[in-house]
Amino acid sequence: MASSSVFLRLLLLLSLAALSFADNSKDYILGEDSSPTKPSCNNPYLMVKVKRWVNGNEGKTVEGVGAKFGALLPSKLEKAVKFPVVLSKPFNGCSKSSSQLSGAIALSTRGDCDFSVKAQVAQAGGAKGLLVMNNEEDLAMMGCPENGTLDVSIFVAMIQKSDGEHLKKSVEDGNKVELLLYSPKRPVVDFGVAFLCLMAVGTIKMASYWKTFTVVEQNDDPYKELAEKDSMRTAKEDSEDETMVLNVAGAVCFVITASTFLLLLYFFMSTWFVWVLIVLFCIGGIQGMHYVISSLILRTWKSGGRKGIHVPIFEEVSYLSLVILLVSVAFAIFWCVTRRESYSWVGQDVLGICLMITVLQVAQLPNIKVATVLLCCAFLYDIFWVFVSPLFFKDSVMIAVARGDNAGGEGLPMLLRIPKFYDPWGGQNMIGFGDILFPGLLIVFTFRFDKENKKSMINGYFLWLLIGYGMGLCFTYLGLYLMNGNGQPALLYLVPCTLGVTVILGLIRGELKELWSYGTVLYPTLGDSGQDNRSVRA
Repeated sequence: MASSSVFLRLLLLLSLAALSFADNSKDYILGEDSSPTKPSCNNPYLMVKVKRWVNGNEGKTVEGVGAKFGALLPSKLEKAVKFPVVLSKPFNGCSKSSSQLSGAIALSTRGDCDFSVKAQVAQAGGAKGLLVMNNEEDLAMMGCPENGTLDVSIFVAMIQKSDGEHLKKSVEDGNKVELLLYSPKRPVVDFGVAFLCLMAVGTIKMASYWKTFTVVEQNDDPYKELAEKDSMRTAKEDSEDETMVLNVAGAVCFVITASTFLLLLYFFMSTWFVWVLIVLFCIGGIQGMHYVISSLILRTWKSGGRKGIHVPIFEEVSYLSLVILLVSVAFAIFWCVTRRESYSWVGQDVLGICLMITVLQVAQLPNIKVATVLLCCAFLYDIFWVFVSPLFFKDSVMIAVARGDNAGGEGLPMLLRIPKFYDPWGGQNMIGFGDILFPGLLIVFTFRFDKENKKSMINGYFLWLLIGYGMGLCFTYLGLYLMNGNGQPALLYLVPCTLGVTVILGLIRGELKELWSYGTVLYPTLGDSGQDNRSVRA
């Protein structure tokens, strides 16, 4: 692990570039415009689902957007009605149609006249609704004319150009095409986010207990006694090399470097750049998965790592380690190949959790002084690049990078994500690795502090910070809901709920000075938990 600390330091840096708590689902309301609002023209631009049947066979459901005028579509599928589709003639729908529109949905193209004119022509012909085909691969807001009255009682919606052309061709080929339009509402509470929060809290808790849980216990086997003593001695010597202890200057430079890297991603991000990040994530995930699986197996099968094979460059490698490495590589490759599939979130979360557990074993905060500098800098970093950066750039830098706006929609993989299972509009809830790792560093420190000072769960800090972290995630989700699903700087809520709790408890208990100047060295993997591991390192 000592040779990999530099690589894990890089991954910790990249985790700051990942988007804070967010979702990537489509907006239920497309947006707002400046067109006039009247009693007959005040509909919100609601997204619409268009189900279609060709000769009785159900086809692909496409999405559209409703107009600011006309009837509102039902929000529930069972209340929607299926109608046949008829092409307007002329196809622009600006004048009386020679085709029979009565009892059907009129399909026309965009252009040549106002949307309201098309709707009135279709309504006059007896149509039940109007579906406008856009002239580009996008959706537009169909507003109202500035002058005159508008009396449209049928529903009006727009679909993208390719979807409209497919419908048009099906009708022109003589097929019976039927459509059913409805506008489902997004649920107020998405239960998937609760599981995401549990994953985040669980990752930190597992990382805190990891060495305590996986430490190799000493035994009295005379045959192993000499080897055990030697391994304990070398583990003590190596533990400091394996540990990346942050200091004040390093914490400040770390956030400044992360900001520079984020700007590079924003201006120069491309498909090949994202592929570099995907490869780095896979390498880190492989290393993390290997560490986690090896630790769990060796906890119960202590002799599992003894027999080995000589491998060039790596010298001698145990058979167990080699098998676990091959499994980890195969898992990462499978995720990389299938990362666009609906189930890929499982593999990404497994690799991500293993990676973060490993990072939290290597990286260490020595005291609250360093934690305060690091988390306050990260706090300002998160707020600036999410909320303030649009004042200097055309949009939010962090959100643009996380969405992969300049990389064909390929986003950063440094995220835990879970689908919105109960949302008819789909999408995913996500939380960046940085929103787990940086508060996690503080929480893992308090676990060590409680353990080394023999504090009970109630009188210690770890439990209260873990609860505070969970509450911070709840506040983040509340902010996400109030901001209509826009990306949130999670550290805005997480830092006060973790660092703030530590400071308040320290003041109340009179231990803040000790926490501020405290310094420890991680107890060795094979170490004696009863030994005092304090040092003067700050």
